[in-house]
Amino acid sequence: MNLEISSLLTAYRNHTRTPREVISTLQIAIEKAPSTIWISKSTQQQLESYLKNLEGKSPDDLPLYGIPFAIKDNIDCKGFKSTAACPAYAYTPQKSAFVVNRLIELGAIPMGKTNMDQFATGLVGVRSPYGTIPNKFAPEYISGGSSSGSAAALAYHLCSFSLGTDTAGSGRVPAAFNHLVGVKPTRGILSANGVIPACKSLDCVSIFALNHHDARTLLNLATKEDFDDAYSRCAPWNLPNGKAERLNENWTFGVPEESELNFFGNDSYKKAFEKTVKAFENAGGKKVVIHFTPFLEAARLLYEGPWVFERYAAVGKFIEEHPSEIYPVTKEIICPKKTPHPSSVFDGFHALQEKKKIADLEFSKVDVLLTPTAGTIYKTEEVLKNPIQLNSNLGYYTNYMNLLDYSALAIPAGFVNLNDEKKSRIPFGVTLVGRAFDDFKLLDVADKVKSYLMQDENDCDEKIQIAVCGAHLKGEPLHFQLQNAEFICATKTASEYKMFAFEDKGIKKPALIYAKSLGENEKGNSFYVEIYAMTANDFSKFIQQISSPLSIGKLKLENGENILGFVGDTQILDSAQFKNALDISEFGDWRKFKK
Repeated sequence: MNLEISSLLTAYRNHTRTPREVISTLQIAIEKAPSTIWISKSTQQQLESYLKNLEGKSPDDLPLYGIPFAIKDNIDCKGFKSTAACPAYAYTPQKSAFVVNRLIELGAIPMGKTNMDQFATGLVGVRSPYGTIPNKFAPEYISGGSSSGSAAALAYHLCSFSLGTDTAGSGRVPAAFNHLVGVKPTRGILSANGVIPACKSLDCVSIFALNHHDARTLLNLATKEDFDDAYSRCAPWNLPNGKAERLNENWTFGVPEESELNFFGNDSYKKAFEKTVKAFENAGGKKVVIHFTPFLEAARLLYEGPWVFERYAAVGKFIEEHPSEIYPVTKEIICPKKTPHPSSVFDGFHALQEKKKIADLEFSKVDVLLTPTAGTIYKTEEVLKNPIQLNSNLGYYTNYMNLLDYSALAIPAGFVNLNDEKKSRIPFGVTLVGRAFDDFKLLDVADKVKSYLMQDENDCDEKIQIAVCGAHLKGEPLHFQLQNAEFICATKTASEYKMFAFEDKGIKKPALIYAKSLGENEKGNSFYVEIYAMTANDFSKFIQQISSPLSIGKLKLENGENILGFVGDTQILDSAQFKNALDISEFGDWRKFKK
């Protein structure tokens, strides 16, 4: 079952699935998956209440109609206990967190509360009395933390998206280790009202998604100012006539100097990052080498500066009163043995401001930064033996982000073969870093580079998506060529194209052409397309069957996403096959023209 949001909504609209069927299927899958993913699961009674709320409604009324999701257990959801992975701390909230309530109102269905590093302290996912979650791709390795359960719930296909939190990387490291998209939004644009704080001034609610499109949808829906949250901020795109910052056509990306990159002895990750940088260049980005030292120096303040005591302000007294309920390493981090002079708090603020000024200057050289999400990955037994240092290593590229008020997007970048006894094959991910409120610009970059990051068919779930608009549609004569492809959804292109019909070997075929390329005054239309996903191997075979003058290029969808599809250029209009081609742009749908 395809759990991507667009796929489920299409299935609901076409009445090929119902939310009740989807939820029932997932309940079975949840029972078969590692039990350590969950701290509490939705009861049948709870699920029935959510399903009842959908009665008489449809995806046209609710943008997340019947979409299942998971919630990290430091985020409140009415009807569930919140534990932050500490049973003694558990309480039952009177209402759901602001973000959770908003998603439920939009039609989403909570499947339960997920496991995490205790009090969201850690990037490893092994600091929980509820157990450790095996990595889906290599069970002896960690799933990452602290949002380990939320990432694993998605990786094990138990929901369509999940919520985590991210103070120092907890929404990005698990995304990288689980082959997911991880949104670390600009601080404050997703309300943290109803979240058990780690560092209240830095905490972010994060989103794990299956693809860029879902991430874009969820970020857009979940972003709303909350006047009951002192740290909530209004995103520019939520203002009257406001809009999100978007990517320039001639875009640049920064990478740290080679001496500042650290892969902690993992040569496979090093090579994967080098390959990713080349993919970004192939996608049209211009690489700029930047100095990463000020970012790293800012990061050290998170655990060596006054922000440690902000963690203490959140749960320190509870920990001191319940020492037997707390993981020793968690207590060591949150309750330092030495208390510095109060003036050191201001020393920390001043030092951070100095680092930010230098870091912002480096950032001014580029549109976005590109780094590995993590420099390596560890086995569970390795982390248990050396919990502090290995956790610190995993935060090398993440700890500075919220201190410097940046946005981030973690994206999959293929898989690597590790040099261990089992020759484990594990996901590799990179992070795009933007300034505050650059969240949608980062998604624009992700869209541009996606097809260049595709790996071969052995890369597990990663597939190439293509939009078809004519003879390859369902019920049309060439649809058989997509027999090995997976139907994703039906949608429309942006209103920027014209469609021409020509005949090739007795079969009528369409070509989409960018309207403005035919003349400045030419007006385009939006066209019905179906999106399919296939392995790289099947994609290679498929495009070999495409005859001239058609070709595969980038199409812009109505939601702004760019995807591969059938295109032509103005030169093909002079070809023999197009001599008698018909302009059928007015139809907006190939099937209407055929009728």
